[in-house]
Amino acid sequence: MVPGKGAITALVVSMAVVVGCSSAADDENTTATSTEQLPPNQVAAVALPDDAVDKAVAKLDDLATSLMDSSHIPGMAVAVVHGGKTVYAKGFGVKQAGGQDKIDADTVFQLASVSKSVSASVVAHQVGKGTVEWTTPVVSKLPSFALADPATTAQLTIGDLFAHRSGLPDHAGDRLEDLGYDQAAILDKLRLEPLDPFRITYHYTNFGLTAGAEAVAAAAGVPWDRLCADTVYGPLGMSSTSSRFADYEARPNRAVTHVNVDGQWVAKFVRDPDPQSPAGGVSSSVNDMARWLAMMLGHGTANGTTIAPEDALLPAITPQVISSPASAPQSRAGFYGFGFNSSTSSAGRTAYSHSGAFALGAATNFLAIPSADVAIVALTNAAPIGVPEALTAEFGDLVQFGEIREDWRSIYQAAIAPINDPVGDLVGKTPPANPAPAQPLPTYVGSYANEYWGPATISEADSGLVLTMGPAQVRYPLRHWDGDTFAFALSGENAPPGSVSSAIFDNGTLTLDYFDENGLGKFTR
Repeated sequence: MVPGKGAITALVVSMAVVVGCSSAADDENTTATSTEQLPPNQVAAVALPDDAVDKAVAKLDDLATSLMDSSHIPGMAVAVVHGGKTVYAKGFGVKQAGGQDKIDADTVFQLASVSKSVSASVVAHQVGKGTVEWTTPVVSKLPSFALADPATTAQLTIGDLFAHRSGLPDHAGDRLEDLGYDQAAILDKLRLEPLDPFRITYHYTNFGLTAGAEAVAAAAGVPWDRLCADTVYGPLGMSSTSSRFADYEARPNRAVTHVNVDGQWVAKFVRDPDPQSPAGGVSSSVNDMARWLAMMLGHGTANGTTIAPEDALLPAITPQVISSPASAPQSRAGFYGFGFNSSTSSAGRTAYSHSGAFALGAATNFLAIPSADVAIVALTNAAPIGVPEALTAEFGDLVQFGEIREDWRSIYQAAIAPINDPVGDLVGKTPPANPAPAQPLPTYVGSYANEYWGPATISEADSGLVLTMGPAQVRYPLRHWDGDTFAFALSGENAPPGSVSSAIFDNGTLTLDYFDENGLGKFTR
């Protein structure tokens, strides 16, 4: 699994369902319904404590403050919805480290992959309207879209892409975005990706889901960002929410992203997720997200406004593919719906959720427990270290058991730590003490073609060779390693600091290990 935005989200989601922190949705609000009136598959193993939600909400200030103190992240905002109302909404910390501007419940954050769930509700609206179905073939709305296998292309549905069961490799297309390719170019290049078995393989793909959303936008005849605003954000009064990065940047009350540099949180990077907007490009406040969560808990309706009929929304929040197979007979498997994480908690209650993460500085999570008629959302302006997931998990325990049953902070910190490690075949290695000499540098200079990545240009500079790639003309200085092997450092959304890859020249070919994850990294001069 490749560290970075997509991988962080996928691992957090997987970890959440394994430990029972996120899962599927019940058909009924059972808080006021006796178990005798419920079908057997809606009866929870553990009854809710008295005043479960109110008591859990009463502890949120202390939980959030202690998480802020222990993690030292710059800021966080939290909201809780219960009984169709926002019962808690509060900000903690500051919008930018070192600044004085406090975060409040209207501060706008980048949602990262929580965008997938919001986008799924937009699709559910269109399903209810009759514009599409979850089973609509993508090529019927996007005729130019294709995957490597024609049979898969013909059968591929909007739901397949929202469930990450297309067979595309894990995070297909993400590194193209890092090189500056736009959405249209990335979606077109997905046809070159090797495929795993269709509909029985779960691989988390930002640009796969994006293709599904674009098929819906094409069917509606409206650009995706406007479709979201017209069908969900506007009707729900989510006035601070947008699927356009420019809108986020223009908000005066917004939290900027931060990364940890030598133990300090620093506002160092700007993350523009527009190419994958349906999968990671929504920005919002907790007050706005509370309005959305009230609609979700209301089976698609809030304050008399129906966003999506229940039968259109239900498939999204219930299992459509196994995302985390059981590791033992006593284990609960994890599932993914259409844009939502889905499983069953240790209390025997279904829930749905999603995490979001940008390695360049954002971490988010929401958790909904329909049988308790409650949902919580936590948004932070710091690179992922498990803070929002720990908070929502602790809240989930308090609601279901009246106490925190697991050390969620350590669980999530341990789960996320490995995926912040640098990547590349030369990480942690030292060059040979007596390397074989390189050929004269002009021998390597030239343009090397690759259908997927585009040309890789090797040029000579005062410091040595430089590799240049992509529409953004990303430059990677090469340093000699051994013989015809050179090394280059990477840093970005999908390559944590310290990442180092080899570049190997061999009789007119150039193989770049970092770009060869799916066998697509060989370039020919």
